[in-house]
Amino acid sequence: MEGAASERGRHPRFVRESELQNPSPQTYPPQPVPVAELLAGTRLDPRANITFQVFDALRDLIVSVKLRPGQRLSEKEIAAALDASKTPVREALIRLDEVQLVKIAPQSGTYVTKISVSRYTTACFIRLQLELGAVHDAATRPDPRHRVEDLDGILGLQSDALDRDDATAFFELDERFHRQLFVLSGHADAWATARRSQFDLNRARLIRRQHRILRGPEVIAEHAAIADAIRARDPQAAEAALRAHIGDLDRQVGVLFTDERLHGLIELPTAN
Repeated sequence: MEGAASERGRHPRFVRESELQNPSPQTYPPQPVPVAELLAGTRLDPRANITFQVFDALRDLIVSVKLRPGQRLSEKEIAAALDASKTPVREALIRLDEVQLVKIAPQSGTYVTKISVSRYTTACFIRLQLELGAVHDAATRPDPRHRVEDLDGILGLQSDALDRDDATAFFELDERFHRQLFVLSGHADAWATARRSQFDLNRARLIRRQHRILRGPEVIAEHAAIADAIRARDPQAAEAALRAHIGDLDRQVGVLFTDERLHGLIELPTAN
């Protein structure tokens, strides 16, 4: 991250893909940080379920890409770092295997799964279908407790984050904008459903942010088109604007799957 920082030294700057044709060595993925180091300072509550706590801690490290795709995990090291027995750690790893965040390979070890093109594509499909319904209802029968101006406020904050070259805040505000579409439509609970399928999508987006594969101005313009269509009570225009936005995200992530710097993090599709 440090090598990709802006001259202001605090945040990765926003860069167009055309600037990535001749990347510098600093944009390569950083070396994995040992899981014991990442878990340092984590304290488990002995009164709560230990397996669930270990699962949550490891899941958060994986989804935030602090544990890198393909990184090997040691049950013994995790147990020692958390001052826990191996049994709840093993059970947590089995649960992570079930949700495809780790792969337990007999006689080989346990590894953080690589970002799957197939799972990413599925996540995009689920997200698109749910958000199409959300913007349609937001445009036709919005929840009277909320206003489209809430979207405008988020867009203003995104513009400020872009001006500051603050990619971290920009990403968080992007999440808030999309959640607000569900809130405005009256289907706030559906956001949680969408999120449950988004692990690989969000890991890919975080890697894009870390490697400066960002489209800040274009994203703001696309968000504004969605908000304007909802304001105009035009569900067809809202759906078209969202489809262009999500579809563009799908195309943009192709950079990850063709960039040789990232092949170690991506599970490329294989021929049948």
